[in-house]
Amino acid sequence: MLSKKIHKIDLAIDALSLHEYECRLCPRECGVNRKKGETGYCSTGYQASVSHALLHFGEEPVISGKSKAKQGSGTVFFTGCSLKCKFCQNYQLSWLNKGNSVSDEELATMFLDLQSKGALNLNLVTPSHVLLPVLKALNIAYSQGLNLPLVYNSSAYEKSTVIKHLTGIVDIYLPDLKYYYSPLAKNLSNAPNYFKHASQVVLEMSAQQPVLYIGKENTAEKGLILRHLVLPGQVEDSLKILKWVKEKLPASIGLSLMNQYSPCFKTPIEFNRTLTRQEYCRVLDYSKKIGLEYLFFQPEPFYQDENLMPNFSNKKPFNF
Repeated sequence: MLSKKIHKIDLAIDALSLHEYECRLCPRECGVNRKKGETGYCSTGYQASVSHALLHFGEEPVISGKSKAKQGSGTVFFTGCSLKCKFCQNYQLSWLNKGNSVSDEELATMFLDLQSKGALNLNLVTPSHVLLPVLKALNIAYSQGLNLPLVYNSSAYEKSTVIKHLTGIVDIYLPDLKYYYSPLAKNLSNAPNYFKHASQVVLEMSAQQPVLYIGKENTAEKGLILRHLVLPGQVEDSLKILKWVKEKLPASIGLSLMNQYSPCFKTPIEFNRTLTRQEYCRVLDYSKKIGLEYLFFQPEPFYQDENLMPNFSNKKPFNF
């Protein structure tokens, strides 16, 4: 199996290598030459930049495990981002690029170190803009014994034609589906074409991994878990997204409905409040009617957990 995955990675690197010279990996299509050190909208050059590589216990239980005894998700937080939401709780990474450039060999060593610590999976957070160095590092790591399920954790602001090259490489897709309406996506992420691209990306991910498979330890081994963060004052946008999910995606995927929105960084004034319990529960009630096999939701009654807000200036950015 690993030899097949290494072969698929080789094919993906060959197919995507031109983006090192004229990067059009994402819908921004900056066209920069990363080989010459040019950076585009994502503020990232030729090498990947990493903030933290750690065992993470704050993802969905089937990703992180239900307790620290389950070892956690082996998570690598990359800096830079092709979407850059104004309210991003990881703004220290996406906007401020607080991290260090690493070679492909150093990145592979990080992957293997997480495995040696007992990680349940290898969780790549916002990897799309550093896809080529990630693939090269994976090739090195798999040849040296990496055998963890691979989690692709992204904003979905990508190209389905690029994601297609990850067939047989990614085991678990963990994308956001953030916005339905173009004005909202324009206001909060300068991406009026967000849903056009993200919906096609999610469909491609679903085609590759249509069934969320939970193994013996109650952790995900394959599949798609679609995330949606409910935004204050945007219940109708959320309902539109869930209606699309119901109509377009198989019931065998997972849906993670999040209530943890907290205004920070460049948040517009009209979004400078937290979500109400009523807003979240209205969306949650609808999500329960969709008929998906796996629905993950955050606790009721509604509350704000400050532990969910990371500080990547600390060695341990999370409080759990």
